[in-house]
This record gives sequence, C-alpha cells and structure tokens, in this order.
Amino acid sequence: QVHLVESGGGSVQAGGSLRLSCAASGYTDSNYCMAWFRQAPGKEREAVAAITSDGSLYYTDSVKGRFSIFQDNTKNTMELQMNSLKSEETALYYCAATGIWRSGAACPSATSGSYTWGQGTQVTVSP
Repeated sequence: QVHLVESGGGSVQAGGSLRLSCAASGYTDSNYCMAWFRQAPGKEREAVAAITSDGSLYYTDSVKGRFSIFQDNTKNTMELQMNSLKSEETALYYCAATGIWRSGAACPSATSGSYTWGQGTQVTVSP
C-alpha cells in the first residue's frame, strides 16, 4: 500500500522561499505521475506541479519560473522548491501519486479518483 508523507511547510513572508518534501513508501508502479496540489480555504484543489516516470514536468502557469519540482533519489523523495512566494499561495499543499498514467499523457486531475494522497502540509505566506 502506498503511503505519502509531506514535510517542509511553514510560515514565510511574501517573497520568501520554502521547500516541500514528499516521502513515498510502498510504491511499485513503474509508470507513475507524482504531483503537488494545493487547496486554499473555500477554493477547489488545484494542481501546482507534477513529475512523471518518463521525466516530464508540469507547472501551473502561475508558478512557472518560481517553483521547481524534482526527485531526490538519495532520499527517495519528491521535492517542491518554492521561491518568490505570494500571499495568495497560502494553502494546504498535498503530495499525490498515481500509477494510472501512461507516457505522453497528462497527469490526472485532482478529482479523478486515481491518486493516493498525503495528509497535507500548511504553507502560510504573509504579506
């Protein structure tokens, strides 16, 4: 059974940086999509960034050039480096993974029902 644990959230002032980490265990799929989503109070969960087993990367437009998703093979984690954070990016950030994906396809949406989710880590950006 896949188990995901996020860490690295916290509070930072606008313009600051945070790095989120997602430790995955029990994962055996050779084809996968791993992603970061976020959900602010009263808003829908939205995709932030994703990385696939074939090396493809995805970023939502609002974070391009500021966020970087990558895998740290020495620690078996997926990381999200977030720079130049904005107050409107305050949210609960979730790590998610799915093996229901094929090379060349987009990663599934948050509502697809195909993801295993972590418990979330809070990111608070003050103005």
